[in-house]
Amino acid sequence: MIKLILAYLFIINAAGFLLMLADKHKAKKNQWRIPESTLMLTAVLGGGIGSLIGMYTVRHKTRHPKFTIGIPLILAAQVCLVLWLLAFFRLL
Repeated sequence: MIKLILAYLFIINAAGFLLMLADKHKAKKNQWRIPESTLMLTAVLGGGIGSLIGMYTVRHKTRHPKFTIGIPLILAAQVCLVLWLLAFFRLL
């Protein structure tokens, strides 16, 4: 079960990272963009670390408070949830 969860987190964070890179590339080329809701949903579904790293690696969406505040808050909430679950199930 733990391996499955870790595999999921790896994949969703890689997706978050790659979506930020792809959207930055599309922005430079004046092409159709990836919707902001998709970028945020990826972070909400567990890809906050990858999205945050991708955002600052390519300096994409770093002037938008929705992302500079929102993604770190999503990530912080997820960390708190995991810590609470670990404490609740006495695994911490």
